Amino acid sequence: MKGIILAGGTGSRLHPATSVVSKQLLPIYDKPMIFYPLTTLMLAGITEILVITTPRDQAAFSSLLEDGSQWGIRISYAVQPEPNGIAQAFIIGRDFLNGEPAALVLGDNIFYGENFGALLRRAVSNSSNGATVFGYWVVDPERYGVLDLNPDGSVKAIIEKPKQAPSNWAVTGLYFYDAEVCDIAAQLKPSARGELEITDLNNAYLARGKLGVEKFGRGFAWLDTGTPDSLLDACNFMATVEKRQGLKIAVPEEVAWRLGFIDSAQVERRADYYKNNEYGKYLRRMLTQAG
Repeated sequence: MKGIILAGGTGSRLHPATSVVSKQLLPIYDKPMIFYPLTTLMLAGITEILVITTPRDQAAFSSLLEDGSQWGIRISYAVQPEPNGIAQAFIIGRDFLNGEPAALVLGDNIFYGENFGALLRRAVSNSSNGATVFGYWVVDPERYGVLDLNPDGSVKAIIEKPKQAPSNWAVTGLYFYDAEVCDIAAQLKPSARGELEITDLNNAYLARGKLGVEKFGRGFAWLDTGTPDSLLDACNFMATVEKRQGLKIAVPEEVAWRLGFIDSAQVERRADYYKNNEYGKYLRRMLTQAG
């Protein structure tokens, strides 16, 4: 399975902060926002990743992430000229995917919880012949695509931003699909707002009887960062957890090392790269504590 991070869009709700820089390059506490979706895909065991950006921002992402070899992965880049919908990622990424299954994560979605890696790897397995989306209980479901559930808990439909939400289960910005995804996405028609909607793609899988849902429990955190308040909430949440535990979240070097993508010598080189700042010190402390 290959992965796609959709990091396009104008970030207009965060203007003027995002007038000259991508939202996904803003910091979430002590790391760029893009590190969070990147490590989500890495935790799923995915090592080939396409980052889709605006034309303006691609050079900045490439400068930050490079080709991924420092983390034992491969990162490619593509452009979304206009924000024409999340499902457009599979039109843009068709050549990259080359007929393989795909995981898509939105560049402004942050996930945190125990055993997240195991949940992701199960989604990879379950999506070999179908699709898997993730549901999260929210107080304001009308802002999202919402799960309409049957009495037995199965999905009846996914409704985009309903005025009257059929449940409190929102669909998060993390999706797993089988090898048919590009062909199915190519058959979608633009919505009334002129976009290829991810909800339409998910409902297409549902109509085929091939959509599965994983629900995040009460101890799990899903944060999106599209507004100043939600951005601040995400920063404060990560700062609180990291300071309390002394463990960092969404460190690509740590994820790569613990999964065997890179060895200790490579981590040491990355620590040298960051010289004597707190990030580099954390990498050295991680190796020492492991030893």
